[in-house]
Amino acid sequence: MATPAENNKVELENSDSDTSFLSDVEEVDHMKILSSSGADGLQFVDSYFQREASSLLTDNSDLYSNTGDDSSLNTSLLPWERLADWIHCFCVVTFDLEIGQMIEEIYPSHVTLSEQDKTSICYLAFPDSNSGCMGDTQFHFRIRQGSANVDGNNGSSQVDLSNPIPKAHLRYNQLCPPAFRTDSSYWWGFAYFRQVKDKNLRRGYFQKSLVIVTRLPFVELFQELMAVIAPEFFDKGSICLEISAKEIDQWPRPVPGIVLNLPLLGTLFQVRIPSFSAAASPSFSTSLAASPSKSSTNSLLRRRCLIATDVDLYSALAPLLPHLQMLWELLLCGEPLVVMATSPSICSHVVQALVNLIHPLQYCLDYRPFFTIHDSEFKEYTGRPSDPPPSVLLGVTNPFFAKALQHWPHIIRIGGEILSSSAGLKIRASKSNASSSSKMSECKPGVYTSYKPHLTRDKALLKLIAKGAQTRRPNQVQSALMRRHFLELTQSFIIPLERYFARLMPLQKSISPYKAVPGLSAFKAEEVLASVEHCGPQLTTGVKGDWTGLYRRFLRTPNFESWSQQRHQEANNKLRALQMDALSQSDITSWLQGKREVEVVDMVLRLREKLNVTLAEETLPVSPQTRLHLQGQLDTVLQSLPEDLRSVLKAS
Repeated sequence: MATPAENNKVELENSDSDTSFLSDVEEVDHMKILSSSGADGLQFVDSYFQREASSLLTDNSDLYSNTGDDSSLNTSLLPWERLADWIHCFCVVTFDLEIGQMIEEIYPSHVTLSEQDKTSICYLAFPDSNSGCMGDTQFHFRIRQGSANVDGNNGSSQVDLSNPIPKAHLRYNQLCPPAFRTDSSYWWGFAYFRQVKDKNLRRGYFQKSLVIVTRLPFVELFQELMAVIAPEFFDKGSICLEISAKEIDQWPRPVPGIVLNLPLLGTLFQVRIPSFSAAASPSFSTSLAASPSKSSTNSLLRRRCLIATDVDLYSALAPLLPHLQMLWELLLCGEPLVVMATSPSICSHVVQALVNLIHPLQYCLDYRPFFTIHDSEFKEYTGRPSDPPPSVLLGVTNPFFAKALQHWPHIIRIGGEILSSSAGLKIRASKSNASSSSKMSECKPGVYTSYKPHLTRDKALLKLIAKGAQTRRPNQVQSALMRRHFLELTQSFIIPLERYFARLMPLQKSISPYKAVPGLSAFKAEEVLASVEHCGPQLTTGVKGDWTGLYRRFLRTPNFESWSQQRHQEANNKLRALQMDALSQSDITSWLQGKREVEVVDMVLRLREKLNVTLAEETLPVSPQTRLHLQGQLDTVLQSLPEDLRSVLKAS
């Protein structure tokens, strides 16, 4: 049973060495690690994309200018518009003796959810009946959004058109790393469940859960919000939801890269959302010092400082520490993996921490921090023992899954509560090559797999964390060390792919202002594998092993496909922007000489199209100066046409 998360949070008053250390680690989290050699900086983000992401934020300061109270902007907003930027709704789920779990209230009341979504939220808002969670339990889940027009038994993933994506989320997705983008196909649910004995009730127990439904993957933030809202709700009732919703409706929009002041029920949350741009993401502690509250009222509030997407890696993964590098390989390669725990708070925490291990890569397979037998995808994901397991990551608590998923190749069993720092290191995760039935007959905590890692185990992290446990280093610092270790490992893994991809870009001199944009060369896996042998991650990490074999597996996964698609999109946008820049700087007057009228009209249409594209596609790294120059070129071309034709083109 989990209790509200209040133990390991960074208070503003803390300015000790651990907090200073965390500010350094945050630079790592935002993709600014540089290798100690200094020759080939470990820089994951494309320099051009990083720069243009910064300009995106700068150029739209009128939209996202206020990090604190921007209530002055709310006069032009619809009711609950700013609330929808953060959460979709609150759901109150209770237990009825005749019906079972049911939604008692949705706030705001105008919010819609499909019947499939309501059913999923009802079942996932409570721990499984066998979990025996007494008192207060916090956990989170992720469900596939159902269509409003599909049958409740249909597992369709069609997006519910009655719940359009907020415009602020589209903007948010342009500025944040891929791993933290919203997905219109999924809802996140952050639950606070209370179960206490009550002799006045027929069942003898009070059972109720409060759930925040949202599209934003802000695990740390929403868990903190629930730890504040839910106790007040259980004490004072629905009036607490109304007050909370009105306060959230005054918040600024979720903007990556700046510190946001978010007051709620007497607590001021000072939150930073990770962004692409290092220039827009200064050190967290520095930002807080430079961003005092703008109202005297805020100065009286209790403050909590956090990064919205953070996960406490250490408390979740300490029992698995000797096997984390192997698990990193499994996640990288998209292997089927299930986490079996005794409560939803544990399994959801562990699953979320595992997904974060491969950051800044996006884990592109489906994952469910808490999964039950009532999920619409239950049959799809469990299947028959003869069927190959799907490539998903599940967190479960019902003992039924021990039998239903016994054919899965990789199983993590967590026993009891998430252990303290010292006790967690004493757990030995076990491996077994025995048959599935005998493997699952054991109830000992451990990692059950026959997978043979490609890489040799790096003992440096084990020693570092063990030393921290002996010296009682705070959990948040232990987590920061783990996060930095695996971030460096993942970035080292990506560097050879980045270098090879850079070779696919055409030379800038091949970009002509009057010809089609050149394309990238074809990606050839064998060329990548050949380069790994000579300049692979073994040169920067010190980790030995079969790196080529690991790359060979990775290149066949959705994780690689997603990375490749993102890189191709960014590269093509860059090439289009370079071609527009070349066109804006070209000698259009010389080009016009000797051109037929039809060619000149075609150029007018091309210039108009490019200007429209620069306005419609904000991800294009085109500067305002280039837009002005393109407009000037268009005016010059129009002036070269006869007046009657010029009038027709201007009117069209």
